[in-house]
Amino acid sequence: MSTPVIGVLALQGDVREHLVALAAADAVARPVRRAEELAEIDGLVIPGGESTTMSKLAITFGLLEPLRERVRAGLPTYGTCAGMIMVADKILDGRDDQETVGGIDMIVRRNAFGRQNESFEAAVDIAGIGSGPVEGVFIRAPWVESVGGEVDVLATHQGHIVAVRQGDVLATSFHPELTGDHRVHRFFVEMVQRA
Repeated sequence: MSTPVIGVLALQGDVREHLVALAAADAVARPVRRAEELAEIDGLVIPGGESTTMSKLAITFGLLEPLRERVRAGLPTYGTCAGMIMVADKILDGRDDQETVGGIDMIVRRNAFGRQNESFEAAVDIAGIGSGPVEGVFIRAPWVESVGGEVDVLATHQGHIVAVRQGDVLATSFHPELTGDHRVHRFFVEMVQRA
């Protein structure tokens, strides 16, 4: 299989860490800041950060509609933490003017696991990723309140959904890019290759 080119939405958040993790998972990784760069990638990561800021910047830079179009057209996309919020069709506890890219038929609650000082790490068993649990870093993390019938729940933590997939869109409420364990990124790279 050819080496996929995977972009990381570079508006705000932990862009560099995803670029490193994708490269370690055998992808060509590059930052994406402009709409025309979306045509040059085979997959996209929407990183963690602050979802309301990311939403505003996507609108300001004219990226929101092109992102929606590419995801609707089947661009494999992976959202972590704030990125999970960005790929949700609906959000709870968001700002009234907050927009999402969409792509997964789910309702996500922002900051559900608590504030910054309540951040934690936990072992998470993810369906489809072998060799034991993944260390999840939860920083002001969301959780999924509910999913539609087309959504596969891949992992839960403390009774809450923390990893999902719908078609070629993947989302985790935690940050695997901060751990040095690149299995989730490798899983996404393989999704991109199959697409």
